[in-house]
Amino acid sequence: MTADEECGERRGRLDGRRVLLVVAGGIAAYKAAELVRKLRGEGAEVRVAATAGALRFVGVATFQALSGHRVRHDLWDEEAEAAMGHIELARWAEIVVAAPASAHLLARFAHGLADDLPTTLVLASEAPLLLVPAMNRVMWLHPATQANVAHLRARGVTVLEPDVGEQACGEHGPGRLPEPALIVERVQALLAPGPGERFSADLLAGRRVVVSAGPTREPLDEVRYIGNRSSGRMGYAVATAALRAGAEVVVVSGPVGLPPPEGVRVRRVETALEMREAVLDEVRAADVFMAVAAVADYRPARRAAGKPAKTAGGLRLELVPNPDIVAEVAALDPRPFVVGFAAEADDLEAHCRNKLERKGLDMIAGNLVGPGRGFDVEDNTLHVFWAGGEVRLGPGAKTALARDLVALVARRLAERRRR
Repeated sequence: MTADEECGERRGRLDGRRVLLVVAGGIAAYKAAELVRKLRGEGAEVRVAATAGALRFVGVATFQALSGHRVRHDLWDEEAEAAMGHIELARWAEIVVAAPASAHLLARFAHGLADDLPTTLVLASEAPLLLVPAMNRVMWLHPATQANVAHLRARGVTVLEPDVGEQACGEHGPGRLPEPALIVERVQALLAPGPGERFSADLLAGRRVVVSAGPTREPLDEVRYIGNRSSGRMGYAVATAALRAGAEVVVVSGPVGLPPPEGVRVRRVETALEMREAVLDEVRAADVFMAVAAVADYRPARRAAGKPAKTAGGLRLELVPNPDIVAEVAALDPRPFVVGFAAEADDLEAHCRNKLERKGLDMIAGNLVGPGRGFDVEDNTLHVFWAGGEVRLGPGAKTALARDLVALVARRLAERRRR
């Protein structure tokens, strides 16, 4: 390794990206020094804002030497604040990373306090926030800490779960700071939409986006139906993100228990056939179609009248295939930019790549489903594929993933227009 590489001057996957690292007090603060080095090794520009507690574990000189910038730690720094330095630094950051994030820091973030420089910077910044907690296992598992984390995730903050293992206090359990290399990977994923690109209110300005969301219900009779566990949260989050990116948005929604996103036009449907009709009606004037809905693959061949009584014997159903809505949209000429979604129990990459090619999609976002993941949960992880590229998004709140995905779609649209 050359001297330039050791100082982080080589080009890397974060070349030119601006990372504001918030360091809280705790023994894991020593790993923050290695994190700075690795971020710079990927080409990022890093500036450090440390709490008073953090500087009891790692000195200013260490962070300054590794980052190449003055370390900020005092909200009342007369030299910096003469020009509103905390606002300037908050606006400078493309992403804010708190690593380690102590229980105390999580609580202050959750409740919107601004009683020192790091908390003030977070409130003053519009950049994505990545929290990497590290603390004693009992503190991490305490209901107050877990409630604070849940509250932050609900606001769209990405929280990287701590590792499980031996702790400095001699105990064993969850609470260790993840290795710096893993944190760098998460930073790369959160900044995936492209160099210098951030989510903004004009990413999709002038575009019309159609989003399908939620499940479909395929009736057996007047009362019973075949359905699935889709809550519609991801689809509604995508619709909201597209709206905030400046698009005109239509949601074709299966039956969900969610309030419609304000400013979005919603067409409500029940069955796959109804969803197909509504989608084909809307996409002919659309720039983008994002097929987030969990459409039933099959429907009953016959719908019984009334509500047939239960019998002692078994019940045999004949099912027929439902139309493949996203493939039909992809086959239109002209057609919108088509984004498919895939929920798989295993072999996610293989299934996604197969569907991307077989259905003629522009992009596909896949996630694994099963106990505790995919359906009926607030957080998710997406693996996104397109011709010649892929990126992992999350784990994180569905609202945050939706913003990242919409920014990625906007970049791909812009690239296609330039070709």
